[in-house]
This record gives sequence, C-alpha cells and structure tokens, in this order.
Amino acid sequence: MDERVEPLVLDELLRSRSERLRARPALRGTGQAVLSYQELDGRTARMAAQLADWGVGGRDAVALVLPNGLEMALSMLASMRVGIAAPLNPGFRTAEFGFYLKDLNATAVILPEEGIPECHAAAGRLDIPVIRMRSGPGAEPGSVELVFPARGAGGRVERTDRDSEALVLHTSGTTSRPKMVPLSHANLLTSARNVVSSLALRPDDVCLNVMPLFHIHGIVASLLSTLVAGGSAVCTEGYLAPAFLDWLDGEGATWYTAVPTMHQGILARARLDPQRPRCDALRMIRSSSASLPSSVLEELEATFGVPVIEAYGMTEAAHQITSNPLPPAPRKPGSVGVAAGPEVSIADESGRLRGTGEVGEVVIRGDNVTAGYRGVADSSDHLLSGGWLRTGDQGYLDGDGYLYLTGRLKEIINRGGETIAPREVDEALLRHPDVVQAVAFSVPDERLGEEVAAAVVVEPGSDVSEDSLIGWLESSLSFAKLPKRVVFVEEIPKGPTGKLQRIGLADRLGLSSVPPGRPGGPTPAGLGEEPRADLVARLTALWKSTLGVEDVGLDDDFLDAGGDSVTATQLILRAREEFGVEIPLLAFFSSSTVRAQARVIGGLM
Repeated sequence: MDERVEPLVLDELLRSRSERLRARPALRGTGQAVLSYQELDGRTARMAAQLADWGVGGRDAVALVLPNGLEMALSMLASMRVGIAAPLNPGFRTAEFGFYLKDLNATAVILPEEGIPECHAAAGRLDIPVIRMRSGPGAEPGSVELVFPARGAGGRVERTDRDSEALVLHTSGTTSRPKMVPLSHANLLTSARNVVSSLALRPDDVCLNVMPLFHIHGIVASLLSTLVAGGSAVCTEGYLAPAFLDWLDGEGATWYTAVPTMHQGILARARLDPQRPRCDALRMIRSSSASLPSSVLEELEATFGVPVIEAYGMTEAAHQITSNPLPPAPRKPGSVGVAAGPEVSIADESGRLRGTGEVGEVVIRGDNVTAGYRGVADSSDHLLSGGWLRTGDQGYLDGDGYLYLTGRLKEIINRGGETIAPREVDEALLRHPDVVQAVAFSVPDERLGEEVAAAVVVEPGSDVSEDSLIGWLESSLSFAKLPKRVVFVEEIPKGPTGKLQRIGLADRLGLSSVPPGRPGGPTPAGLGEEPRADLVARLTALWKSTLGVEDVGLDDDFLDAGGDSVTATQLILRAREEFGVEIPLLAFFSSSTVRAQARVIGGLM
C-alpha cells in the first residue's frame, strides 16, 4: 500500500485482526464474491492508492453514486483511506445531483461503468471529473477497477488522524436546506463499537445488509459494526422483499437491521408461505431510523422466533444513540431503549436539563457525535452549553433510563426512515410560474409513517391543477420527495414572526392521511378501458424479473407485491427501455397495477 496513506478506520478494523480472523470472510455478495479481511485490506488499499496517485487526498470529497452491493462498500472504504467518502442516492434527479455535488465541492464522482445519466449531466455542468468503476480483468468475482479521466499529477495526500473527516452525509434540517454532516474516523469507530457492544456482536456473526449504503444506518449499523466485530457482512443489492427470505437462509445470516417499512414487507412475504422453515442461524433482528409499531415487533418475534431490538439514531450521532438491550435484560414496549454510546438527556426550551419523566427535547453528547455542520457559520441553535447537541426529537426518560419518544420538534418528513427536507420541496414548487407561496409538510401514512404533502398559493386566475403541478415536479424531484397531496389555499398559516408554519399543518387542513389508491400521486385521466394484451404480457414479465416473483396478477398492487422505491426506480427505467417511450414517473406509479400501467404505456405509444 502507498505509504502516504494512513487509513484510520481500516487500521482499527484490520490491524488487530489475528490471522485466523483475517482468513474469515469480511464482505460477501449474495451468491457471488467472498472477500477475506486480507483481500478487503488489499483491494481497498490498491483503490485508495489509485485515488491518491490521481490527486485525491486530505479534505477532498469523493462522491459515490453506485448501486448497493460489494462495489459500493469497497469504494466507500477506499475513499475513507485517502480522502472523504460522500455516498449519494443513485435515484436522485439531475437537479438534486447538481445541488449535492456543488454543496460537497466534490473533487470527483465515482459512477458504475454503464453510467447514471442524471448524475453525469450534473457533474458535467459543474466540471466535476467522473471516475468509472468497471469489472476487473479476468473472471474473478467482485474484482473491480477504477478508470480515471486525465488529470495533473497526484501526490496531494495529507496524513490523516482520528479527528480527520472520513465521511460526509447530508441530513435534512428543520426549515433550512439539507445540511452537511462531517463524521470523523473517531466518530465512526466509536459508533460502530457502540453497536457491537449493544448487540454483543461476535466474529461468527453474519449480517445481511439490506440498508442502502448512502445512509448512515447501513454504513455504520450493518457494515462498519460487522467489520469491527470481525464478522461477515453480506452486501446485497438492496432491499428486495421477494429475495429476502432466500438470502436470509442461503447466507446463514445471524442478524439483520432495517427500517419498519422493510420489516413490514418481510412479514408480508413470510405470510405467503407460513410453513417455510425459518433461518436456524438467525439470533436477533434490529430496527431503527423510524418508530416500529408494537404489532410489527410482536409479529416479527412470533414469525422468526428471535428478539427484535429497537434502536434510535441520527446522522449527527454517526447513527446509534439508544438501543433496547438483548434478553434477558428488559425490552420495554414503546421505548427506544437506554443510552447505547453517547450520553442522553432531556432539555427544556431554554436548554436546562430536565428530570426523570419530564418531557422535553432529546439532547446528546459523546465521541460519536459530529463536531458541527460543514458550511454552517453559526451552529448555536443546535448546540447547548456543555457540548450537548439538540436532536430535534421530543421525549422523556423513565426511572430506569429508558427513552420514550413522544414527537418531533423537527419539521423534516420521515418517509419510512428516509428523511426529506421540506425546504427542497418548497423550492421546487416555487419554481413553477403560477406558484406564489408553497410549504411542504408531513401527512400521516399507514404504510410509511409519514408522506409528503404541500400547501400552495397560486397566482389569481391560474388554472393549474393538483395533478399537473405534481407532474411538473417530476423533472426536479425524485419519487420519494414528490408530494402525494397538494392543497390550494388563499393563505398559508404563519407564526408570530411571519414564518410559514409546517408543524400541525396537516391537522389544520384536515389531512388525516394520504387517500387510498394514491401511492405516487393522482391517477392520470383519459386512459383507455383495457390495455393491449401484448403490452400486458411484456410489462408482466418486467414486473416478475424486477420483483423476483413467479406470479403477477393484472390487478396486484406494486407495493403489496414486494415493491419499494428502489425496485420502483428499476422498473420504470427498464420499462422505458422496453417500450421506447418517456413515461411520466407520476403517471406510472400512481397507476400501481400492471393493468393501469399498461394503459399508461399504451396511451403514449
């Protein structure tokens, strides 16, 4: 390895591994590559040296826009060895990529060999070099290499230390735009060790990772904690409900961690085959990133026969804050557990710490907590005296130190564990020529917990409709951020200072939930009565291959069949290639059955 590179995270993970552990699998793909700790060290070191020779180092951020899997894990670990890893959601739109790449001041972006057109376009406009990741020479599974564009001589690498930044992620703020959260090597290692301790992870544990590796949950709870424990992480292509049970059995997983919507999808698949033997190796299930309904927890435990450990975390804490303990210690229903790493307390509005049972804002401090946001001149609204960080969540601690969350002071929208900054939606709406004012807010949703809605004031005499406005947003917002309801109002409620009010807006506007049948927005009008049989057959084949199922009915709902936002994106891209038409995202996924989607396609051909 290039001696200029001092990989703090991997030093800690690998240096103490005995030869026995180093020979164990470290990273595995589902049914493909298996890398030992020695191979992991060697491959990431070679990749890091390539990046360094090309000119990456010090505080340079390398944006990673890659599918979930082994390649994403390798490129992230390699980027941490020489600079700063900045993983992004590959499902972003061009405008979103443009915002995040510019905000990061990215030195380069790594894309898969086949490219991602939206990201490539954004990088080109910002003159950010694109590095391609392609399969390496020969047939060796999991072998990849980086293909670099021309650039001047490298050698700019600066030596790092434990407090150097290793990872930068964006998190949604309260009313402002998404903020950059820099996490140091020390932050990440501390949090990974906290997860290892709370779950008693061992070298013989196998984690089935279905969480996206552009999210702190997947990065720390699944990947880094497993490597710290000396276990094996199975890097799947992402959450695919139809494949999950096969992965669980086939990979001999001893645990997995996921968000509540994923757990619900897994249970739905398990109900289809109640006699199927469960994975004998499984010893626990973890849930985090959003509140887990007690009914889901109980059904998971009954289905798989193992304890479900609910935890609470946030990006600023390098993920884990609290966790329910393993049996035989008590797991209290409705609680997210006890402090599992950082100190946890409750503060009132003035910043004074409160006592047992008193409701207030959850505040944290510890070695896993970020030192501050990047690019924010004044962080005083997030920090209290004594180094406490405001989480924006409301709750209380009982006499045993168990934390109960009672609400959110933050205005961010938590859509099934994916946080959405409402300001992003506001700004996209305000670019419409007829929109005078706009405010996005959360509305309850039975499946995801929360969905995106918006209230708008339009120009007098405007004939813009809810359907057309949501459809207009498709070019600038990814599917998850599209409002599922838009309400037209004469005036948006304001606070005493004139600030637009998000919190409680759903109740004031009488929106108790997203109406059934609107998984992606309004149903397009003017569609034919029955779709063409050839379109139905071709589209049904796409559904089967994308979802990994053998049978699809004409009126099966996409989400109920095991689909999610990841597979939705895969399906629409494949449908565009198959049928040769530009299908409006909103129209395609608001029509959530094969029959309805075939009608949409038929109307465009």
